[in-house]
Amino acid sequence: MAKLSELKKLIDDARAKAPAPRSMPAATPATVPHTRPGVPAASRRVHEDIDLALAFADVRRLPPSARAQVAPARPAPIPRQRIADEANALDASKYGAEPAPDAWDVGQEQEPGQTFLRRGLGTDILTKLRRGKWAVQGELDLHGHRIDEAHDALSDFLDDARQRGYRCVRVIHGKGLTSPNREPVLKGRVRLWLAHWGDVLAYCETPANAGGGGAVLVLLRGR
Repeated sequence: MAKLSELKKLIDDARAKAPAPRSMPAATPATVPHTRPGVPAASRRVHEDIDLALAFADVRRLPPSARAQVAPARPAPIPRQRIADEANALDASKYGAEPAPDAWDVGQEQEPGQTFLRRGLGTDILTKLRRGKWAVQGELDLHGHRIDEAHDALSDFLDDARQRGYRCVRVIHGKGLTSPNREPVLKGRVRLWLAHWGDVLAYCETPANAGGGGAVLVLLRGR
């Protein structure tokens, strides 16, 4: 039997006589092209081959426009709805929230003071006055006046109307909706003053569409 040392020598000799194994080239990782979702591979290769500088070499910048860049003006902060509400409230205080009854005619007055006619004149004057025979040439609004202020304003207004030669004017005294207990203060007084004015020939409460019980049409003496 061979010794263990001799067996080891035989193995080493056999290894020395065996040809050296061929070295394999190192594997290179496969090149993975950069991909974009939703773009075909063929299309990606085409785009990668385009020289953008060369493709857009003949492109010229558009000349600047001579138009002025004007921004639209912003609307002014005007409380339009509040103004409209205040105007509606003012109209309601003058003429009333509901129109005055207009079914009555001259001779069928529903309350005292709706009409006045100077003694000696025919009632047809009141009928013509109420139906708009004379055009309104002036108007006085006494809404918001105190009694003494209203009297002075009415006096000045009638004097001015006479000097201008006006024949028909309208005086707005309101229905008293904003007065305490909603009772009219100026309505009765204005109509009483007009009846005592020598230049007033007649007056008549206006129709509903012109003020109703909140105003009167006044016929003045001619010059």
